[in-house]
Amino acid sequence: MSQPLDLQGSFHVYDTTLRDGAQQEGLNLSVADKLTIARQLDGLGVGFIEGGWPGANPKDTEFFRRASQELDLRHARLAAFGATRRAGVRAADDPQVAALRDSGASVVTLVAKSHDRHVELALRTTLEENLAMVRDTVSHLRAEGQTVFLDAEHFFDGYRDNRDYALEVLRTATEAGAEVVALCDTNGGMLPDWVSDVVTDVIASTGARVGIHAHNDSGCAVANSLAAVAAGATHVQGCINGYGERTGNADLVTVVANLELKLDRAVLPAGLLREATRIAHAVAEVTNVPPASRQPYVGTSAFAHKAGLHASAIKVDPNLYQHMDPIGVGNDMRLLVSDMAGRASIELKGKELGFDLSGDRELVTRVTDRVKAMEQTGYTFEAADASFELLLVEEVEGVRPSYFDVESWRVITETTPDGEAVSEATVKLRSEEVRYVVTGEGNGPVNALDAALRSAIGQAFPEVAKFELIDYKVRILDQGHGTDAITRVLIETSDGESSWVTVGVGHNVIEASWGALVDGLTFGLRKHHR
Repeated sequence: MSQPLDLQGSFHVYDTTLRDGAQQEGLNLSVADKLTIARQLDGLGVGFIEGGWPGANPKDTEFFRRASQELDLRHARLAAFGATRRAGVRAADDPQVAALRDSGASVVTLVAKSHDRHVELALRTTLEENLAMVRDTVSHLRAEGQTVFLDAEHFFDGYRDNRDYALEVLRTATEAGAEVVALCDTNGGMLPDWVSDVVTDVIASTGARVGIHAHNDSGCAVANSLAAVAAGATHVQGCINGYGERTGNADLVTVVANLELKLDRAVLPAGLLREATRIAHAVAEVTNVPPASRQPYVGTSAFAHKAGLHASAIKVDPNLYQHMDPIGVGNDMRLLVSDMAGRASIELKGKELGFDLSGDRELVTRVTDRVKAMEQTGYTFEAADASFELLLVEEVEGVRPSYFDVESWRVITETTPDGEAVSEATVKLRSEEVRYVVTGEGNGPVNALDAALRSAIGQAFPEVAKFELIDYKVRILDQGHGTDAITRVLIETSDGESSWVTVGVGHNVIEASWGALVDGLTFGLRKHHR
């Protein structure tokens, strides 16, 4: 029989992405996805990874089976999530409890009702029987050698309605052997001061080791988690990237970064917080949920500076407009080039791209003026670094990089008798003194143009075969003009190793797309040939 974990004295960072986070609308994780995410979370150094609810659904049961064979976790321990036994059934005889016992997880997190009305209306049992369910299930699993945490569901609301009963649930769990009682703000409506008061009272009244599980419905999940820790909680639960149902759970990366970098509490293994940005984005790739650019600490905009005034100050000292060095979380400072940019922004952005512009005031002014003029016509370079770099090269070297000359292009779309629309594009260009005329088909005019253009250029530059359009965004500007409005297109291209974004603007989506496609291929060829 395995022995309970020795958890006294350590701070717990507990991730529930694979269970609570997976309840987010539109998020559907396969078993393979969950295994991949678990490895990433272990790389961040979290102490516990809640893998799911074995016995409640086949996918989670399969996850724990495969995890025992395929996961080699260095920092984290797997926790199986489940409910206390059913009313009127011994824990030893309850099949749901058996699934927890047989999951292979050394830690079990039990969810229990701590709100009297939920006991009576949802469980349809008595308050006394609910306490017996908690006591019996915790004692049984402890006797089987597993460490038990208790999630006190709807605790804060239950505390407000019936403080004595909510506290009695915690006492019962602790006396039965639960290592931690996590107070759950299940409805997400608490504020930090309220959380602080309740946690302080719970610790004083029960002597239990307290954790916090916060939802973000009031926008305070991270703040509530920090307030709980300040009041004495030593166990914090959350999800990477703030995943979760409704408005999500506490973003675990933000909570941990604040604890380590602001409050000087070492809650992860040394140095692993620097992996936060990489891991947050890697998990986003697995979940297929686009990373939030404005996410604290790890978002792509977290240390991005746009205004010229900011850039002037950052040129003197980056810390003047940053609350920390982004390297602490594995992120980086970015300078955004826009119509708000001054000469300092252009100079710093040039340096970021490998161009020393500090000694040429006239050049910097010329680039600045050109950027502002182009943005007046609809261009944006904030997210299109590749197009800006091509512009910068043109101004610095006097000629725009070019690997082909386009004679003409056209695209048509026809509908077949069965109702299917097929697009066909023809591109005529010269490259390396050879003329190419190529036709491409696609499931839309842009896809057809992309196929024809890459096919033509690929005959002269075979490496183009590796290029792939991986993202496409369209925005209609000056919408009041209706179908005559200006269109802006952003295209992200990848060569399998890195990606770059280019921008195109035109009176229609095809014209705008063509400009972004040409820039994307030109930048890629320059990247491979310089």
